[in-house]
Amino acid sequence: MSQENRIDRRFAELKKEEKSAFVAYICAGDPTMDRSLDIMHALDRSGVDVIELGIPFSDPMADGIVNQMAAHRALEAGGNTHGVLDLIRRFRETSETPIVLFTYLNPVYTYGFETFHADAAAAGADGILLLDLPPEEADRNAELTDAHDLKHICLIAPTTPEERIPQLAGNSEGFIYYVSREGVTGEQQSLAEGIDQNVAAIKAHTDVPVVVGFGISTPEQAAEVAKAADGVVVGSAIVRQVEANGASETLAETIESFVKPLVEGTKSV
Repeated sequence: MSQENRIDRRFAELKKEEKSAFVAYICAGDPTMDRSLDIMHALDRSGVDVIELGIPFSDPMADGIVNQMAAHRALEAGGNTHGVLDLIRRFRETSETPIVLFTYLNPVYTYGFETFHADAAAAGADGILLLDLPPEEADRNAELTDAHDLKHICLIAPTTPEERIPQLAGNSEGFIYYVSREGVTGEQQSLAEGIDQNVAAIKAHTDVPVVVGFGISTPEQAAEVAKAADGVVVGSAIVRQVEANGASETLAETIESFVKPLVEGTKSV
């Protein structure tokens, strides 16, 4: 990895261009690791700024049914943490697009927390979002704080107590993931209320970029969120396309065609 983290570099470039980032989520190994590599290259061609790569896990409690089934398909196809790191290494042969690992603590801790971070960084990952690791726990356990050049990204939700926001914002690296609605991941017909105000409240405590996810699924929604945030995350809508077209020889082309208008919507503001 270069001396400057790819996430920081990408957001710095976008800030100069006065553009918001488009962040795409997929589950590694869905439908297979080889097809996931094709999808990652398709995301690259569509103009995605950051790829969130889910590590398949048997109990993805923060995910809605679409992403739960993606993890199930990946596990059934033999996906595992070592395979995810190998996937990143293969992707790095031709691409410098930033990669954030989206995961739960269990697979990382089972692998070995420090070893995982070192191996993930060496493979070419740039950040990690541990969905179920409270920052207070990390602060109490020195073994949970060494990131080995991976940016530790924090989640902030509408239900986060106001007094906790400065701590979370202060601890976050790379970017802050603002969860725009309560509940689990999944497509929604309309955006959550209060995104503008809540993003502004977070940004009052940090210079770290704030991206917004959960429930965004159309170019119009992406454009609306991009007005207030430094980035837009789309996951379930993309994963649903993988589910529907996983057996097709043109899966990568389908993903590219689906994602490109979402990227364009984000950049249209």
